[in-house]
Amino acid sequence: MNIDLAALPDDVGTLQRMVRTLAAERVNLTAAQAEIERLRLIVQKLQRSQFGRRAERLDYDQLQLGFDDLNADIARVEATLPPSAAKAPRVPAGRPSLPAHLPREDMRLELDHQACPCCGGELHMIGETVSEMLDYVPARLRVIRICRPRYGCRACGSIHQAPAPERPIAKGLASPGLLAHVLIAKYCDHLPLYRQSQIFSRHGVEIDRSTLANWVGGACWWLEPLQARLAAHVFGSTKLFADDTPIPVLDPGRGRTKTGRLWVYARDDRPWSGPEPPAAVYFYSPDRRSERPAAHLREFRGVLQVDGYAGFERLTAPGGIVLAACWAHARRKFYDLHEATGSLIAAEALRRIAELYAIEGSIRGRSAEARRHARYTSARPLIEMMKPWLEMELGRVPPAGPLAEAIRYALARWPALTRFLDDGRIELDNNPVERAIRPIALGRKNHLFAGSDGGGVRWATICSLIATAKLNNVEPYAWLSDVLQRMTDGHPASRLDELLPWNWRP
Repeated sequence: MNIDLAALPDDVGTLQRMVRTLAAERVNLTAAQAEIERLRLIVQKLQRSQFGRRAERLDYDQLQLGFDDLNADIARVEATLPPSAAKAPRVPAGRPSLPAHLPREDMRLELDHQACPCCGGELHMIGETVSEMLDYVPARLRVIRICRPRYGCRACGSIHQAPAPERPIAKGLASPGLLAHVLIAKYCDHLPLYRQSQIFSRHGVEIDRSTLANWVGGACWWLEPLQARLAAHVFGSTKLFADDTPIPVLDPGRGRTKTGRLWVYARDDRPWSGPEPPAAVYFYSPDRRSERPAAHLREFRGVLQVDGYAGFERLTAPGGIVLAACWAHARRKFYDLHEATGSLIAAEALRRIAELYAIEGSIRGRSAEARRHARYTSARPLIEMMKPWLEMELGRVPPAGPLAEAIRYALARWPALTRFLDDGRIELDNNPVERAIRPIALGRKNHLFAGSDGGGVRWATICSLIATAKLNNVEPYAWLSDVLQRMTDGHPASRLDELLPWNWRP
């Protein structure tokens, strides 16, 4: 409530109403500020849970959903406050408030008078105040009309016309840009085709979901050679991460879904400053038999960092592949046990493993040789003390209990768990490929299942391209639409490497 102190009313009743209004506003302001403080404390508690002992109980995506709702609650309460009481969002000093590459559209607000209202003198410009707001222009569909004039020759009667351009989908309506949008929406933003069909309908364009499915299949035909080049790059490394994740696949013959697998192989040399770009490649299989990774890795020779899946163990028989194990999986068994029972032995195991991770954090990004040397001086003594301690505790705990199982899990993989000591390229865990798998889990929730084994293969093809683009900080839609356009225009198959995300230039 704004009050002009120089012109207060003389009427007692009016003054009493003003006082009551001010008191009510003060009470409301106090209540709103208390509610904001309560919500902010909840946000801080959730943020601490990311790094505290209960961090692993919360799924990351679910945690972010909670933050979204709490921040929206805070904004709703702040909207009820007078402008003077609301806190302005902090903008980092020395940085533009919005990215410089975004187009700017000026909105100029002029005075409605050119004379000074105080003295009547003429006004002249002495500067301006500029502020910015972020606007959104909704996506729009457009029709590209391809006009090809025909020319006739009066001398011989022949007719000449420019050839029709190649279309990514034969006789189809979709441009490369629209195909890229459908693929990114389905496989990157996890928007099923039936929802995309509904969105197009709201724009006044009826595109049946079966038509969208045909577009996806046709686009994948163009992109399969690019996935093959990605695979050649990934398997050309001598150090890989590998993992697999289940995807449900419709099985019409039995009237239910079956469980297929997506196998993921990732190459990421950045932790040891390797020169090659990161990449991830996915493959689909209808089962989890060990023959599947054996077929994928038949040309690979080097270190393969994996979880505890026994099928990977068989890859070492020919002698060309050496396994490195994952300390995160070994730690998880002790963590679950400690959370359930408060075991002091499990707590001690967690403390010892945390010391290894602290060393890794201090050498991340250094050369492989520098990492190997630092591990030799810092991590090796910890490892040499940890194994006899685990063996001693194994003899003191019930042999059939969960603690003995956690210890045996680590000891059975001890050579693979300690291989990082002698090779600076090896990471402590398999987390790079775990991060590559995370979007698949979100896709499973939205897609529910793949419609066929072919759908699983397409899922693997597009996920390979999108994941690799993200790893190289390339915007997936811009890259994919340009790649589809170039391929449609006849980009030579011998120069496919130019289209890989790390080589791509718009």
